[in-house]
Amino acid sequence: MLMRAAVVVTLVLSSFQGATARGFLVDNSAENVDSLRKDLQTAMEEVLGCGGQRVKPERLADIERVVTPMWRTMPSASGNGRLDWRSLRYVAHRYFMQTSSLLIKGLEPSRLLGDTDSGAAEILSKAVPKHVDIMLGGHHVEKGYSLDEAVSFLAALEQLIFDSETHLLERVYRQQKTSTQQAIDNPQIKNVLEAYLVHWMMGTDEEGIRILLGNRTILEENFPHWLDLKSFVDGRVKTLNYERGQEPKTGFGTSLLEGRYTFDDTHEVVGGITRTFQHYWESECSSMKNQLVDMDRSSTGRVSLSDFYGTGMDQDWRFGESEDYLRQLGVLDESSPWRGKQVIIPNYLQAASNCIVSTSHYLVCCSNECEGLLGEIENQIGRPTASPEEILEIVGSLSSSSHEEDEPPVLDAGLAEQLRNVAAPHGGQIPLHGRLFAQWLHYTFPRECPFPHKAGSFAAHTLTPTEFGHEYFASKEEMTRHAAQQGEDKGGSKEEDFMAQWSAEEELFADYSGHLVAPWERSSTTVFIMLTLVGLAAAVAKVMNGKGSDGSPWTAMKSSVSAVSKGFTEKPHMV
Repeated sequence: MLMRAAVVVTLVLSSFQGATARGFLVDNSAENVDSLRKDLQTAMEEVLGCGGQRVKPERLADIERVVTPMWRTMPSASGNGRLDWRSLRYVAHRYFMQTSSLLIKGLEPSRLLGDTDSGAAEILSKAVPKHVDIMLGGHHVEKGYSLDEAVSFLAALEQLIFDSETHLLERVYRQQKTSTQQAIDNPQIKNVLEAYLVHWMMGTDEEGIRILLGNRTILEENFPHWLDLKSFVDGRVKTLNYERGQEPKTGFGTSLLEGRYTFDDTHEVVGGITRTFQHYWESECSSMKNQLVDMDRSSTGRVSLSDFYGTGMDQDWRFGESEDYLRQLGVLDESSPWRGKQVIIPNYLQAASNCIVSTSHYLVCCSNECEGLLGEIENQIGRPTASPEEILEIVGSLSSSSHEEDEPPVLDAGLAEQLRNVAAPHGGQIPLHGRLFAQWLHYTFPRECPFPHKAGSFAAHTLTPTEFGHEYFASKEEMTRHAAQQGEDKGGSKEEDFMAQWSAEEELFADYSGHLVAPWERSSTTVFIMLTLVGLAAAVAKVMNGKGSDGSPWTAMKSSVSAVSKGFTEKPHMV
């Protein structure tokens, strides 16, 4: 039984060595705006036109439909509806998480960016490096990106991900002793795709791949849900057949009747697997969440480390990451003296150790349920900021999967007051795309919304077991030590430390410079207007009385207005 568990753990936690991030911001001051726009368009067309196949207009329309509700709530500093790169990067991350639960390396919001790192997707820098500097730097930083350009950018990333799978598929063809130049029949394409799935899910574990593909019995008995995965592959092939029948291409009639498939056909199925795999695998994520929720006695979205390891020892092999690995992932809450060390449920579900597929460019993870909740708020607000009262009214009617009978959350006085505290530094308005609001959502929906650590605090989602090292799995002694602490009274107040992990540091995921005004600036503006009116009244009086330094009414007017203006320019500003 222990050997079986070890094999399964190896399969589920198999991963990769990530590439080192590169920086792309350069000085493009010599480039003019027209040239920049042309180069951006060229870069997008090169990617979208890979292999002579352009992305279908229907696909672009689908992307725009998903992005538009989010786009409407993104702040535009210039008011022209265009977003800066930081905002576009945030939109791109959320788009891929919403549609396919793909965590694109380089786009993680938790990643701390510096002067040498723009946070570009690593796959983009490797595929079209000669255009990356132009796309992300220079005058485009000032001009921003339109919705159409954003849609093209997302389509380009999708196409690059699709193309990146070609190398692995070609390798599988060679191992199956099948030519990529010849069409294959239905049994052959299923064999190729099943082998591809093993390679794709096992990552860099070459020895494990060799054993599994060399012994069908071991594969079927030890690979998680293998028979279901075979049915999933068969379904993707049937989907291809249906789509090709709906839109027959020249020369395809014979292949359709004979059941023959080209390499491009197989590649298209692989692309469908990538886009839909998380939806297929979501039942595993739901099962894992349900087990964690059962251990969440306080309904705080947290499980004591002792309960976590107790279950890992007695019932489920899944809960076995070492304490140090959990800490590095940002999954542990160690802020409560009363509750001790706790595993944060939504952070754990999103962690790299639970991403079932890891490649050099992306991870396929459990879905982020908070995206749906935030999306509903965005749909109803429709702008970058909102008042606490607006948000409380909307959130009070939302439901989540872990509330009994999908009941809305209980918004007690403490949560309502905390939301108003979030708004206080922003002139009474809450930026929807900021860390403090994300933190409030976590405490409102503690089992669905991850706790948003400050950028750079942890390795976050992308630290895979292979990158962490051999000690990613807890030893039996470590599990036993923590499990023995179950039920210990650590003192303190349960009520007082419910939000012990809360921190007041704000981080905005987009450029809100044109949308937020500090309270003292709002007051200063009012005072300035009043002073201006008083000053102008005095100036008028001087004009009427002819009391300018040179006896000129005009000089009197200018000196009075100048004094008022000087006082305004010397007022304090929010940094």
